[in-house]
Amino acid sequence: MDLRSGLLALALLVAGAAALWGWDQQHQVTTAKDAGKRLADQLERTQQDRDQNLATANQLKSELASERASQAKLLALQGELRQGLAQRERVIEALKHENQQLREWADQPLPDAARRLRERPALTGADAYRQWLSGSRAVPAAGDSTGPQRPAAH
Repeated sequence: MDLRSGLLALALLVAGAAALWGWDQQHQVTTAKDAGKRLADQLERTQQDRDQNLATANQLKSELASERASQAKLLALQGELRQGLAQRERVIEALKHENQQLREWADQPLPDAARRLRERPALTGADAYRQWLSGSRAVPAAGDSTGPQRPAAH
């Protein structure tokens, strides 16, 4: 019986080892499947991120092209405005040279009210602007004849 019990013990040991090996193989397969699923999910998220980033890049590229075109138009318009301003200044200077009365009128200083209209104080915020507007240096109402006036051009 000794031999039989030894063989039985050996058979049980081999069966246990085979079961343990099978369980380990099943665990490795399950682990590999889970890892594969995680990698597939990660790949899908990465592809979605890539597609979203590509769409954003294309949108930004389109907006950049549009802004560049708008900027070019603005630069062209600015050039035209500068040319128009230079032309008007030349016309004014020519008129001042031709007309003595206009030259005398243009050489006189602006009235205080008109000069204050051109002032641009350094304001920060709406409250400071409101205080500046309600200050004591208000522009007189139309028809108020305080201060020196420019004579009308004839």
